[in-house]
Amino acid sequence: DDIEGMYASEGILTARGGMTSHAAVVARGWGRPCICGCTSINVDEEAGELTITLTDGTQRTLKEGDFISLNGNTGEVLVGEQMVSPPAITGNLKTFMEWVDEIRTIDVLANADTPGDAREARKNGANGIGLCRSEHMFFQPERISKVRQLILGDEAQQEDALEELLTYQRADYEGIFTEMDGLAVTIRLLDPPLHEFLPSLEDDDVLTALAEQLGSTVDQLKEQVKASEE
Repeated sequence: DDIEGMYASEGILTARGGMTSHAAVVARGWGRPCICGCTSINVDEEAGELTITLTDGTQRTLKEGDFISLNGNTGEVLVGEQMVSPPAITGNLKTFMEWVDEIRTIDVLANADTPGDAREARKNGANGIGLCRSEHMFFQPERISKVRQLILGDEAQQEDALEELLTYQRADYEGIFTEMDGLAVTIRLLDPPLHEFLPSLEDDDVLTALAEQLGSTVDQLKEQVKASEE
């Protein structure tokens, strides 16, 4: 549910889930290393601590601000900040994919929602975009606040939010079409799960800023959010 946190993250590690969990699928689309369902960890959100049970049965506790590094291919969680390199198709996989390109009769299309995603897709050999989820263009802080204004604001505030969101989308689509250079792009116009965009009732900083943006109070805003929940 913490789609903003995922977008801001360099990597994602969860105690529950698996390879086909929504977090894993979205993370792959964004190029984020992700390990879902690491049952060896226990997260104490209130204390800001992560406890790892090692293979020998001993435990190690990490605190908020400590570095870990993730290997999304092997599922390894490494303590500390490791040297990393951008993901690339190399070695045996590169050779295999070159063989495939010589005989394949179908195209491979990517999920891509931003010009950066489209650029990565082309670099990795995609022949177009099979799904461009327009609602995924709005997860940056300055954009998601406008989506919340669209959902929770009055008519004038909604029109103002739409104008600004339109500017963002036009620029993004222009960038996507430029990167695709004539290849097919399938666009899903809008399918926003409200829980991904509504502010958390426990996030006081976000609620305070949004209430000020809408000319409301935090208590009034909380009632609006509750009434808008799916």
